[in-house]
Amino acid sequence: MRSIPMKNAVVLVSGGMDSAVVLAIAREQGFAVHALSVRYGQRHTSELDAADRVARALGAVAHKTVGVDLRSIGGSALTDDIEVPDAGGEGIPVTYVPARNTIMLSVALGWAEVLGAADIFCGVNAVDYSGYPDCRPEFIEAFERLANLATKAGVEGAGIRVHAPLLRMGKDEIVREGLRLGVDFGQTVSCYRADAAGRACGHCDACRLRAAGFAAAGVADPTRYVGGAIG
Repeated sequence: MRSIPMKNAVVLVSGGMDSAVVLAIAREQGFAVHALSVRYGQRHTSELDAADRVARALGAVAHKTVGVDLRSIGGSALTDDIEVPDAGGEGIPVTYVPARNTIMLSVALGWAEVLGAADIFCGVNAVDYSGYPDCRPEFIEAFERLANLATKAGVEGAGIRVHAPLLRMGKDEIVREGLRLGVDFGQTVSCYRADAAGRACGHCDACRLRAAGFAAAGVADPTRYVGGAIG
């Protein structure tokens, strides 16, 4: 009996825990995953090493890293000479990178058109997140509309769908889903101040959210910390 080929999908993979779970979800749904990472000038490039590990471990058929120089415009503690704060504070934090998710999804959209893929996956989350405006459901809905207006695939093809399966999940739910799907969270890097070896600071907002998620799920956190300390 002739097998039906899997449909292609582009999955944004940052190297963090959320995008690793999203990649595993896309694989479970039967997609041939083309993992896409973006070297945007981030100071914590160990996450890109993690993205490569995750893509290989979870069965991506390809992994591409595209360079976009957001450091040249700055404006974020992740791309500029601005101190990454410890967890806390109100409003949109200095770790917000201007237009990052818009740019990453746009690159993913371009590759999806080339591959003939109608599906793009990303790991944005509107529950346990740091207050970023580009992690809201309204943003994903708006980008999907843009994708179908601005591309040949949207106008002449089957259309483009942007999947954000973690959008309304808490970090504890994401941990449980990842474990169900066989994700090795020890391969991922979430910290905003991770060192070259991928060890976490234990104090920033990303570390706080990650640790709280594992604690709420009742699961041991495999994160490696600088000096072995947990914030």
